Amino acid sequence: MKNQITALAIILFITAGIEGCRRSGFRTKDALITVDLTASYPEKELILQDFMDVEYIPLETNDEFVTQGDVLAIGSKYIIVKNRSNDGNIFIFDRNSGKALRKINRMGKGPEEYTRINEIVLDEDNSELFVNCASTKKIFVYDLSGRFKRSLKHTEGAQYLDIFNYDRDNLIRYDMSVYYKEGENRGNQSYHAIISKQDGSITRNISIPFDVIKAPVVQEGGAVVVTSVGSIIPHHDNWLLVETSSDTVYNYVPKENKLIPFLVKSPTTDPEIFLTMGTLTDRFYFMRTMKKVFDFTKGRGFPTNDLMYDRQEDAVFKPAVINGDYIKRKTVDMTSHPVNCEIAAFQIIEAYQLVEAYKNDELKGKLKDIAAKLSEGSNPVIMVMK
Repeated sequence: MKNQITALAIILFITAGIEGCRRSGFRTKDALITVDLTASYPEKELILQDFMDVEYIPLETNDEFVTQGDVLAIGSKYIIVKNRSNDGNIFIFDRNSGKALRKINRMGKGPEEYTRINEIVLDEDNSELFVNCASTKKIFVYDLSGRFKRSLKHTEGAQYLDIFNYDRDNLIRYDMSVYYKEGENRGNQSYHAIISKQDGSITRNISIPFDVIKAPVVQEGGAVVVTSVGSIIPHHDNWLLVETSSDTVYNYVPKENKLIPFLVKSPTTDPEIFLTMGTLTDRFYFMRTMKKVFDFTKGRGFPTNDLMYDRQEDAVFKPAVINGDYIKRKTVDMTSHPVNCEIAAFQIIEAYQLVEAYKNDELKGKLKDIAAKLSEGSNPVIMVMK
């Protein structure tokens, strides 16, 4: 099974049909949220600017800085971007102005080089970049000028998927090797862990309780397809931890080294429906479901559905978050890019889309002013939600 997945896996993020609406299947008990993923929920429309401070950062474009705008990290000083193609380029932009600062490329086959960029963690306190390379099972550490400092090996048998900056000395990561063990008993293995920034050793295992492994993997004959489910979500000073084999999302409290149940999904089978969390505000918890189905004849599957828990109304809805800087109805993705307690989320807006919207007089406010200065070949604009 492991070799089949390694050879044939295709990472897919596909949005498919959303079910109709009726309010049902929701309850809370002792502040623990329970969601019935087989139920349908009414739509609730929100204006983004009513509950978020919105900032637009146009990334500077010049001959050396032309990027497809795959944003991997946003800090207080810098924005880290790569291309979607595997060219090895890492672009560093100023967080406030979007000014192009420097471009790094350490791609290669040497001991100080990565062969692919899967993730980048920005550590502004230590002025370091942690580049996760799944193919070599290493994290390469560079300073912000691209000078190599050290490399951290993935722990034996592990394959890192989600990595975040945990504190000054550690990272928090998820081991996706569990995906290769569909249907097996878990044993004593922990897949969430805190690891040292200096040598990659495990500082602390975080053990989420479950028995049988349920993975986002579909197999038909010799063909295998796997997708990923967000497993680590920043939540103020804590972390929401998701394990596809568990029906419970846990809130991990670092100061107490304690797991507290945060949300429970109703058990599902045939097909299994997974749940992950997105942007979290004081009132709204955005989340996404994913069905474990795949049509091999069409090459499509893992249909998703976005939900939102409203703490004030104590109810679940299907959200439609509208960007108020568009004259025509334009929805915002509140699930894909949660960041931290200072920046709730971000979204990438392609320049050509803004240029077209500007020509059609579909924009207003600061976004209209920014779009007026863009060309179709400009770098993207990053919408930061705080």
